[in-house]
Amino acid sequence: MTIHGLGSMATRLVLAELSATYAKRSGIEVNAEAIGGLDVERRVIAGEALDFIALAAATIERLASEGHVTLEGSVDVARSGMAIAVPAGTPHPDIANEDAVRAAVLAANGVGYSTGPSGKYFLGLIDRWRLKDTVRLVNAPPGVPVASFLARGDATLGLQQMSELLDMPGIEIVGYLPADIQLTTVFRAAVCTSSPRPSETRAFLAWLASAETAEAKRRFGMEPGSDPN
Repeated sequence: MTIHGLGSMATRLVLAELSATYAKRSGIEVNAEAIGGLDVERRVIAGEALDFIALAAATIERLASEGHVTLEGSVDVARSGMAIAVPAGTPHPDIANEDAVRAAVLAANGVGYSTGPSGKYFLGLIDRWRLKDTVRLVNAPPGVPVASFLARGDATLGLQQMSELLDMPGIEIVGYLPADIQLTTVFRAAVCTSSPRPSETRAFLAWLASAETAEAKRRFGMEPGSDPN
């Protein structure tokens, strides 16, 4: 038996490892494909026969209200904060507080951001800082890492989920956004209403939120979705 699911790129590494671990302990294979969040939405809305999806909690709730997933058995998989990165070998800007980050954005020769929750939040900051017509913004398409724009020199500053910046070639992570402007996104997994294996999928999701998985989440730049104990 194989459980089929889709997750956003922010959950790519953690879902890949935990799916493999679950297969070894349960004998049930889990095929968890990571793609852009907008593409996940498109496929589940189209009625593709999927067992689960893992996206930002607000998106899961909206898709549940539209009848594409059920909240029964849904779990908060992980929480992810935003981080700032620069091309490898370049100076690290001061990001100690909101004013410092604004100055770093203003000084950058192109700022990369994503189409996901972190990108939407960043655009809100740009509006608040009144920099929309001042800063050159580089929007990474769904499924394309912000790090790739930094590595090839298309941007000198990038903001994205920490889990999406970790271990990417050609960049250096400066650190998390400071607390005064940090955004923590909760990623939730839910059973699709099209799933032919809902009970087996709920069992996998329950394990995905268990204390046994907490260490892997932290290793990939995330925190457990809730207290696992």
